[in-house]
This record gives sequence, C-alpha cells and structure tokens, in this order.
Amino acid sequence: MKEKLYTIELTDGVKSGDECMFCWLERKLEQENLEFVLGSSYMEGDIREETSKSGFCRHHTKMMYDCGNSLGNAWIFKSRLEWMNQQLKEHIARYEPAGGTGFWERFRRTEQAETDRSRSGTEGWIRSEEDHCYVCRRMKVIYERMLDTFVYMLREDPGFGSLLTESKGFCIHHFADVLMVCEEKLKPQEKQVWIPRLGQLMTKNLDRVQQDIDWLIEKYDYRNQDADWKQSRDAVQRTMQKLIGGYPADPVFKCRK
Repeated sequence: MKEKLYTIELTDGVKSGDECMFCWLERKLEQENLEFVLGSSYMEGDIREETSKSGFCRHHTKMMYDCGNSLGNAWIFKSRLEWMNQQLKEHIARYEPAGGTGFWERFRRTEQAETDRSRSGTEGWIRSEEDHCYVCRRMKVIYERMLDTFVYMLREDPGFGSLLTESKGFCIHHFADVLMVCEEKLKPQEKQVWIPRLGQLMTKNLDRVQQDIDWLIEKYDYRNQDADWKQSRDAVQRTMQKLIGGYPADPVFKCRK
C-alpha cells in the first residue's frame, strides 16, 4: 500500500520498538504542540486569543515552564491572566449571596442542590476553567484521528498488520482506546479476526514485561549477584508504562531553539 500522509506517524510508531505505539505518538504529539504554542504562534493574535480563553492544565503549564521560553510564557500567561482577571471581576460584581443560611435551611439542602448552586456561581465558573486546556484539546482531536487511521490501516494495509503483530503492543491505558475504536469501526467479521489477535499481542507482551520485572527483583538476591541482568535493567519504568502509559523516566522536555 502506498503510504498516505496520515499513516506515516502510525507506521513510525509501530516501528519505534516502544512498549506502546500510542504512548510514543502521544509524546511526539505533545512535544510538537508545546513547541507550536511556545514558538512564533504566541505572537499571532488569533492563537493568543484562543490560549487566553482556553488556558492550560497544570501538567502542561509545568511542561511549558520547563521548556524554558521565558518571553513566550510571559506573553501567553500575561494574556491568560488579563482574561481571567476580567472574567473574575465580572463574576464578583454579579455575586449574590445564597438565601437561607440558617440551621434549618442548611439541613434541608440536598447534596445535589449544593452542587448545582456552587457550579452555577463564581466557584462553578472557576472549576469549569480548570476543566479545559489548549494543548489537551489539540491533542485530543489529533489522537482521535490517529485511532480512526489505526482502524483504516488494519483494514487496508497488510504490512501494517504484520508490523503490529510483531510489535510490543500497547500500554493498558491505550489498549482500552484501541478496543473501543475497533468495536465502533470494524465490521463484525473484522472484529472476529483482530480483537482476539490484539488481545494475544497484549497478553504476550505483558507476560514478557512480567518476566523482566520478576527477574529484576530476583537479581537483588545475593545468590544472583553475578547473573546477567537480561532485559530487566529498565523493567521498572517499562512496567509503569505498561500499566498506566507515559514515560516516568523521561528527562524534562526542552523546546528546540
């Protein structure tokens, strides 16, 4: 099959030799988006208007700081602070105390009523502002396209299927997404072929990592001090990745100059 543009990264991911091709793609996508945000885009009015309104989650805020672009971060968070400050002033100006704060009024309130009341006021607005992130949103859109492309390649590219079955599979977190998209997009006869095959791929590679982490523990026994480490030296971080995804041993990401 002649490779199309949207298949290139998935092919690279499955060839990467990583414990999870989607972890590999997610990290690449995240780093590219951070470089986009902290690149010249922050000087573009329409982009900065979006980042001012969307903001960033705590995780990506920390990554942006670690990237080291002080001027870019200053512009982005200056604009975000201005927007949040203005919105907060408007909410505070509209504030009205909730009626009935006596004992019996508090006693009669249900948990749902309290939730509805707080979510509709200033507190609710603040909480809602913590629920979205410019980088997360961009990544989510592209990740969903990648999942759709994954199914397309299972159907249309036998070479991709062969590479996949020889790969190290997925982390458990991303395997759930793979199962979901296969259930939604594959035809019944295709599911009968691919879902068992993907399940076998997962269990085979979980067993492999299990053996590595088991041997790492055994290696600390004095009786095995002269034995070979085999594939266990990095078994802790690979086990963590298999369980929840991501790269716990990664160094801090720095944007390219």
